[in-house]
Amino acid sequence: MDIFSVFTLCGGLAFFLFGMNTMSKSLEKMAGGKLERTLKRMTSSRLSSLLLGAGITIAIQSSSAVTVMLVGLVNSGVMQLGQTIGVIMGSNIGTTLTAWILSLSGIESGNVWVEMLKPEHFSPIVALVGILLIMVSKKQKRRDIGRILMGFSILMYGMELMSGAVSPLADMPEFSSILTAFRNPLLGVLVGAVFTGVIQSSAASVGILQALAMTGSITYGMAIPIIMGQNIGTCVTAILSSIGVNRNAKRVAAIHISFNIIGTVVCLLLFYGVGSVIPFGFLDDRAGAVSIALCHTIFNLFTTVILLPFSSQLEKLACILVRTDSQHEEFAFLDPLLLRTPGAAINECTAKVGEMSRLTRRNFLLALEQLKAYSADREAEILANEDKLDIYEDRLGDYLVQVSRHGLSGDNSRQVSRLLHCIGDFERIGDHALNVQESAQELHDKQLIFSDSAKRELEVLLGALRDIMGIAFTCFADNDPDKATHVEPLEETIDRLIEEIRLRHTERLQSGVCTIQLGFILNDLLTNLERTSDHCSNIAVCVIETNRRDVDAHAYLHNIKQDSRFVQDLQTDMNRYTLPTP
Repeated sequence: MDIFSVFTLCGGLAFFLFGMNTMSKSLEKMAGGKLERTLKRMTSSRLSSLLLGAGITIAIQSSSAVTVMLVGLVNSGVMQLGQTIGVIMGSNIGTTLTAWILSLSGIESGNVWVEMLKPEHFSPIVALVGILLIMVSKKQKRRDIGRILMGFSILMYGMELMSGAVSPLADMPEFSSILTAFRNPLLGVLVGAVFTGVIQSSAASVGILQALAMTGSITYGMAIPIIMGQNIGTCVTAILSSIGVNRNAKRVAAIHISFNIIGTVVCLLLFYGVGSVIPFGFLDDRAGAVSIALCHTIFNLFTTVILLPFSSQLEKLACILVRTDSQHEEFAFLDPLLLRTPGAAINECTAKVGEMSRLTRRNFLLALEQLKAYSADREAEILANEDKLDIYEDRLGDYLVQVSRHGLSGDNSRQVSRLLHCIGDFERIGDHALNVQESAQELHDKQLIFSDSAKRELEVLLGALRDIMGIAFTCFADNDPDKATHVEPLEETIDRLIEEIRLRHTERLQSGVCTIQLGFILNDLLTNLERTSDHCSNIAVCVIETNRRDVDAHAYLHNIKQDSRFVQDLQTDMNRYTLPTP
């Protein structure tokens, strides 16, 4: 083996890691926010968490991505620490699939169809299909599938390069003498842990071990401790992802590390303890790629079986290792770690925008209550909520812009666009709520009272406004374009009501029933109510535009008044919200 073989080995490792990363990212992108939603919904029991962790890791081929996602979700307060334990154990099982795929390269048969199962034979075809999908397809989903296929092919090509680079080692006595050192189990565990920690991929380190096994130089006695150590080394990703997060999120990394270290120690003691009493004759036998995949799977299954019943104890251990600070820990608004999985990040943004919408609606309704009966406590709550809404807009806007810079599927891109549009409308409605509060405060401070006619007219208008907010905010929460179509007729009804109220106010001014001072306050109030209604319309149109790709917002608003359904709904609303006779 010469220096060029070393270069080839390094290049093969680079291709392997790049292919793994490309395939994993494309799978995550296709899954969108489904992974994160599934994580939150199906972690009620240990078994379901275990199966879920295995399933997601098999789907995205990256236990590291699952761990990072868990740290981010716990840091954001979305998941509880105990919910992550089964998922972490399951991810260790799911990651063994890669080793089984790589082991197919050891198949030997004269049958052409059996030979086609070898990655070196079918991966070029997979690569061709992948590049055609990327270059020819116009649909983003198909291009993502193409990237998955290309990532897989590059991964397998990297494996072939590594296997070819290390094959001359079989004839080198120096290499055989080095390998004798690995007969020491503790050294094998250390080497496996350090190497996996450096490259941050247990799949890659197992792949390299399988490549070495193909030279015929690796025995079971060497391979088993290295496999155990690889599970410890893969915890490096969890440690790095826990930097700068809250203590509960750090405990996710602590659980991952504790689980793998305890599992390795228990397996070492049991395996070599039993082996000292009943010698295992197979330890000196040569291990192949399939044998290593089998050992990898058995080890992960065994550690999960023995430690799953002690999930609560692992949680307590993590709490001991990462103690709670005496000072109050600030709640993380949106965790930057989730940006590594854009689908999960978008889902959390959707949840936060939902919180923002509910806070906006509550604040506006509180402001309307101020018009009836002014309260200093209610004023303080309105002002505090307005500060929160400003924070929501700033942080959500920045975060969504960051998310949009990552590769997003078509559905995710439309979702980001919808959220960016709507947070601005929610914030502006919050501003109008503050303006309504100021009008109410002015009435209270100056001890001014609207005439009975004006009060009755405002009551009708405020009823319509409460209803349009209810419809607009509900259609946003449910992402329901059908419900959103009912907003525009009601918005037109509110515009007509406001126009009529202004005319009536002018008549009252002329007759001396109302004063100029009350007129200024009423005009400001009507302006804020009208603009709030406009923002409700914007929210509804955004929901329609997002769900119906052939709809343009300007064209929709221009043509809607010619629609028979709009005319019918408008007439219904006008009959429902009728101003009392002057």
